[in-house]
Amino acid sequence: MTARIGVVTFPGTLDDRDTQRAVRVAGAEAVPLWHRDKDLKQVDAVVLPGGFSYGDYLRAGAISRFSPVMESVIEQAKAGMPVLGICNGFQVLTESHLLPGAMLKNNHLHFICRDQKLRVETADTAWTADYAAGQEISVPLKNIDGRYVADERTLDMLEAEGRVVFRYLDVNPNGSLRDIAGVSNAAGNVVGLMPHPEHAVEPLVGTGGTDGLGFFTSILKKLVNV
Repeated sequence: MTARIGVVTFPGTLDDRDTQRAVRVAGAEAVPLWHRDKDLKQVDAVVLPGGFSYGDYLRAGAISRFSPVMESVIEQAKAGMPVLGICNGFQVLTESHLLPGAMLKNNHLHFICRDQKLRVETADTAWTADYAAGQEISVPLKNIDGRYVADERTLDMLEAEGRVVFRYLDVNPNGSLRDIAGVSNAAGNVVGLMPHPEHAVEPLVGTGGTDGLGFFTSILKKLVNV
């Protein structure tokens, strides 16, 4: 049976088609999910892709968090369904309190678009099992509200529990505390990160490499082995 991975589209989402393609390249079935529909169409996992949902009004991800589809995503995530939030999707996950912390404007107050080097801090999540802890990868980064922040107690907790999934290497592009590029929930089924792995799955486009493909092959293997 082919694994079915849902990709949510909100008003203002930019990278849903790219994410659907990444899912297909990995060998799974991409299932489009509309923000107004609570029905998740019996998918096995969900990706919240990047973009500027609802124009980032109020705060990035603040309005999308209340979309009907998110009621189902939140419920299923708490029950163990794998969920990945990329860029704006990461912002939606923090606004939904599925992940701790918050996203603020980049410390330089400019939009940034570049290839970004990352270090994989843990392979013990549903979305990173095909990587090795300490592995260095390069994927595109593009954001203006990408600065990850949390209070010291939360940051210490994330570090102690191994829930910092990725860190920026060489340069911190947005002022994120402790160079954090991505985090997970305690169970490891929900992961959010600012860089865009869906833009690094084929040699022809994006970085010209496939460093982001591991996100999608990781979840496929987990679902197939369940």
